Amino acid sequence: MRLDYQGIGIRIRRLRKDKNLTQQMLAELSDLEPSNISHIERGATKLSLPTLVSIANALDATVDELLCDSLTASKSVYEQEAAQLLADCSHQELKIITETMRALKASLRQSQG
Repeated sequence: MRLDYQGIGIRIRRLRKDKNLTQQMLAELSDLEPSNISHIERGATKLSLPTLVSIANALDATVDELLCDSLTASKSVYEQEAAQLLADCSHQELKIITETMRALKASLRQSQG
């Protein structure tokens, strides 16, 4: 099994920015050096389990949220993320997104079959 360190870094960066935190602030909250946060967000370094847990706690996130790109059983994380993305959409936006999702799903299933 291979961990997607770049995916982990992207998710950490997204969650950090969603919480309006700088790398410096996240480093302080997770008891790390700011340069470590930078390396982790770029996927340039592997991170230990204690570091992963420290960052998850600092971001008030689950480890599943950070690792979902490397997990095969992470459907609930993606469903929750999709629900959050849709939460503030207007009626028209929801209609367009739903139509797009239907077309994409059909296309994916057609290409797999």
